[in-house]
Amino acid sequence: MANEKPQKVLIYIVRRELRLTDNPVLHHISEQLSRNQTQYTHLLPVYVFPARQIEISGFLSNEFDKNQNIGHGTSKSPDLIESPYPPARSVVGQFPRCGPHRAKFWAESVWDFKANLESVGSGLVIRVGRIDDVLEGILTEFKHHKTGIKCDVAGVWITAEEGVAEKTDERNVFRVAERKGVEVRLWKDEKFLVDDRDLPYITPKDIPDSFAEFKKAVGSPREAPRKTLPRPNRLPPLPTFIPPQLAPFRVPNTLDDWITGLLKPLKDDPIAMQIPYWPAAAPSGHLYHGGEAYALEHMENIISSGAVTIYKDTRSGFVGEDFSTKLAAWLALGCISARQIHEYLVNFEEAKTSLGSYTDGYGRGENKGTAGIRNELLWRDYLRLCTRKYGCKLFRLEGFKGQLDRAWKHGDDPTIRKQIQDFMEGRTGVPLVDASLREMYLTGYTSDRARDIVARYFSKQLGIDWRIGAEWFEYCLVDYDVSGNWGNWQYCAGVGNDPTWEVSPPKQGAGSEVQEEYIQMWMEGGSTDSTHSFGSVRP
Repeated sequence: MANEKPQKVLIYIVRRELRLTDNPVLHHISEQLSRNQTQYTHLLPVYVFPARQIEISGFLSNEFDKNQNIGHGTSKSPDLIESPYPPARSVVGQFPRCGPHRAKFWAESVWDFKANLESVGSGLVIRVGRIDDVLEGILTEFKHHKTGIKCDVAGVWITAEEGVAEKTDERNVFRVAERKGVEVRLWKDEKFLVDDRDLPYITPKDIPDSFAEFKKAVGSPREAPRKTLPRPNRLPPLPTFIPPQLAPFRVPNTLDDWITGLLKPLKDDPIAMQIPYWPAAAPSGHLYHGGEAYALEHMENIISSGAVTIYKDTRSGFVGEDFSTKLAAWLALGCISARQIHEYLVNFEEAKTSLGSYTDGYGRGENKGTAGIRNELLWRDYLRLCTRKYGCKLFRLEGFKGQLDRAWKHGDDPTIRKQIQDFMEGRTGVPLVDASLREMYLTGYTSDRARDIVARYFSKQLGIDWRIGAEWFEYCLVDYDVSGNWGNWQYCAGVGNDPTWEVSPPKQGAGSEVQEEYIQMWMEGGSTDSTHSFGSVRP
């Protein structure tokens, strides 16, 4: 062993790019390996469930040595283990940052990525904590590891993201690596439709405050995307020594145990509320499994079913499985990229594959349905760029506009607290709003149209601090995305950067049959009180 050459380990910190196909980091590594040009012999992909964004106290170890220190605090007693991190709760409403639906989907997606990496000769080390703490622990363990083959760290690679907390993590990774004498490479995030290198903006301040102007500058969404990158055939193996999880946490070895650990804090300390009743006739609109394999399977299903062709006509629906693509949860975690979706659409439009050959629109070029999907993907791109431009203003009451032009109501007033509680429980007295809120809480999903209506009601009709509503969505939704959720709430609340954007109210009377069916489905006894119109509040 002493005469064996040290293993040169490249650490790849995985974030929201939980896929093998169209993954620029893994593609680059695979290409280097095939040409025998790697400066490293082993690859250590590491995924960290981040303590700022999801509660990890369900993984505290009962065998923690009270004298162990991870740099942020110590446990006072081996029988009463304390987390070194504050609870992962929202700033204004103090809700858990991640609810049960997304926690389960998140764990499934990470576990699927682990299996995919193993299929090409690598693997995935899953940890909990703060990314910089985990990295520091790994670098320290490699340096002081004495038994077996020595491991030298050849570098750390990580993909850039736009969120404020995410940027903080990146700075901390650079800080830790610099202190340890290790180089860091920051990769561009390529899960979006238009590549950053193809954007016509030199600095973030050049990004326009109008989606229409952005679309004009980008050009045709059908022509803008770059080609997808192929799935790697082979990757370097894991090092023979894997640094352990930092105390006081332990990490499980099965998906079921990961899900149990993530859900445990939510069950032990539930939100104080009356749980909405789930009517027997109300199905979930999002019975999907996390992971790349499931994302690709779903993409194929919505093409073969013909849903992509009729998307433009159905996207404002409320009931059923096919009125929306339902791809957002996988997109948020990078289980599938926007340009992969685009490629599937092109193959369908140009009959490049047999997928969807028996459905309307096959081989007939872009139609209003496929164009509508691309437009929604471009909207996701735009909201992400708005986060880049405005940074922490994404979470401020005055929004991107930077103006407090109204007197927002807050939860320190008992009457307003009651309204917030009614909102959470789906008991506002407005049937369509209540139906959507109940569906969202119980299933983790509600339609885009319903989300806009609910956000407009909470912020403009009730006039309550819109951030509380955005935080509640963050807790409930399985497909939460930081830029998408907070950006859309800003627009609905009227504090976004595009003054021309407005949410139209729901239909009343003729043409609202689908809404009534939806209300009947989710509200026990139907619409409860037909005298309550949109915007009214139950006394």
